[in-house]
Amino acid sequence: MTAVETRPARRDGVGSVSDRGRGGRSGTRGGPGGAGKVLPTVVLLIGAIYCLVPVAWVFVASSKSPGELFTSFSFAPGTGLGANLAELFTYEGGQYLSWAANSLLYAGVGGVLSTFVSTMAGYALAKYSFPGRDAIFFMILAGVLIPGITLAIPQYILLSEIGLAGGPLSVLLPIIISPFGIYLSRVFAQASVPQEILEASRLDGAGEWRTFRHVVLPIMVPGMVTVFLLQFVGIWNNFLLPFVMLSDEGDFPLTVGLFTLLAKGSGAPALYSLAITGAAVSIVPLVLLVLFLQRFWRLDLISGGIKG
Repeated sequence: MTAVETRPARRDGVGSVSDRGRGGRSGTRGGPGGAGKVLPTVVLLIGAIYCLVPVAWVFVASSKSPGELFTSFSFAPGTGLGANLAELFTYEGGQYLSWAANSLLYAGVGGVLSTFVSTMAGYALAKYSFPGRDAIFFMILAGVLIPGITLAIPQYILLSEIGLAGGPLSVLLPIIISPFGIYLSRVFAQASVPQEILEASRLDGAGEWRTFRHVVLPIMVPGMVTVFLLQFVGIWNNFLLPFVMLSDEGDFPLTVGLFTLLAKGSGAPALYSLAITGAAVSIVPLVLLVLFLQRFWRLDLISGGIKG
């Protein structure tokens, strides 16, 4: 009887000690774990603030009249947004809209061509075995490491020798080949295109082009969207290449056109407001593009979850 009474007491004591031990250990683990989660969040917040503050300033400054731009607090909204937009779109007979159309041409056509070339090259490097494949891939990696600013002058000289410098083609041709896009496409093709599907397609009698068009391209859509987005944003924001290649103001993209506005602003300070308003408007298409292309990434996640 005594033994029966003492066993529960001993079991309760052991349980309480073990519970305290587990609580102590979990509390000890939770401390560093909590700090490990907070630190990356703080770093990300600092990075986000660092990147977004200039964008916020551009949008706030675009709402100010030329008189308010230099006299009011930097982040205080102004009262001249409507007048700035009206003056921007009517400046020199709609010059800003012409620059925007040129940027859309360069970024849209160049992004599509670059994405298609990158997809084909990346797929070939990932799924075909041929002599020199690794050497070509390492050369592409070396191209990723070379800054674009170092290639602008040599590209201008080469295009001048064949008579293409000074026109839209001088901007489009150099951006079709993207080493980083080819690298991303190769990585994506290796991870997402099973070799068994390619072999089954060939056994069914499909040629290489038909296999690529009907089997590979649908699988690689998320990777292609990523490459296109990176290329579009890069071309849209590119300043040096069109600045070096183009001489006619009618062919300028937004980046070079807004630079000319800033250069003229030294003699006419009112143009500073136009340049800032134009920069703010030029950000809107990029935001809309990202929001539109998000659905392709979401569809890929959903399809991956269904397959799993």
